[in-house]
Amino acid sequence: MRLTTERNGTHHVTVPAHRPIKVGTLLNGVLKPVAAHHGLTVDELLAKLAL
Repeated sequence: MRLTTERNGTHHVTVPAHRPIKVGTLLNGVLKPVAAHHGLTVDELLAKLAL
């Protein structure tokens, strides 16, 4: 799946649509790029998401 945001400029991230998603894929392929786009650390992103 490709997700797009227009907040803070356009940003696209591709999320694998299969299960299970490996921890490394989730961290490096999804969470880090999203956090970086918003100027956050992964821990700050997870706190904002209440995870």
